[in-house]
Amino acid sequence: MIRMFYSTFWTTIALVAFTTVSTAETMKLAVTTSFNNSGLSDKLLPQIKADLGLEVQLLVVGTGQAIRLGEAGDVDAILVHSKSAEETFIAAGYGTHRREIMYNDFVLIGPESDPAQVTTAQSAAEALGKISATSALFVSRGDDSGTHKKEIALWTAASLDPTTFDGWYRAVGAGMGASLNAAAGMGGYILSDRASWLNFKNKGDLAIAFAGDPVLFNQYAYIPVNPDLHPHVRNDLALALEEWLVSETAETLINGYTINGETLFTFNAQR
Repeated sequence: MIRMFYSTFWTTIALVAFTTVSTAETMKLAVTTSFNNSGLSDKLLPQIKADLGLEVQLLVVGTGQAIRLGEAGDVDAILVHSKSAEETFIAAGYGTHRREIMYNDFVLIGPESDPAQVTTAQSAAEALGKISATSALFVSRGDDSGTHKKEIALWTAASLDPTTFDGWYRAVGAGMGASLNAAAGMGGYILSDRASWLNFKNKGDLAIAFAGDPVLFNQYAYIPVNPDLHPHVRNDLALALEEWLVSETAETLINGYTINGETLFTFNAQR
């Protein structure tokens, strides 16, 4: 009788566990390496699972690759930071709409010795001009990411063309963390989002050399992939996640995420 009781008890427990696992929902979200390198995903994903019962599988890539994954219907939504590329994505019918979630800013990182005297610059264009004029080593992500797109736009605004640069300009074709490691190892300048920089552990003698120009504003936006184009995508889950990302819970977590007292992102979603 006792043996039968325990057998029934453990069978019930197994069924409950199986039911819990089998009813869990999963969606795929392509996110930028800068968003993941910041550590914010580690704060958000457990709460998303707790609140929605939703497992969010992250595909951590640059913005360009995230957009290509969305175009192919390989993910249910994307979270990226290159407005012009996002608007092109939506205009082509790959995404349903764009929802701004949060922002931070880009910063120019460089060796503390500051060989190009970037710290004396009054604008981002002047800072890059000083780097070019002195042929100071500059590390570019070179990976079609949102950060890389922004870097190219900044060079262009400074009337400079990276395709004409010589050996002082090093395109590494890597994510934000790996690129920062390269800059630390080579003692070069690099453009980074502030969140990734603050969470970066291998700073060495690198420091923020320039920041504060309004052109360095860095907006992150969420875009569900168009189910009319890709009927297999989980648009219902993408919309559920979107509503969570603009909720008061998300706002508290995003604004409350700090490192050494510095805020990494500021929530600015419109409800």
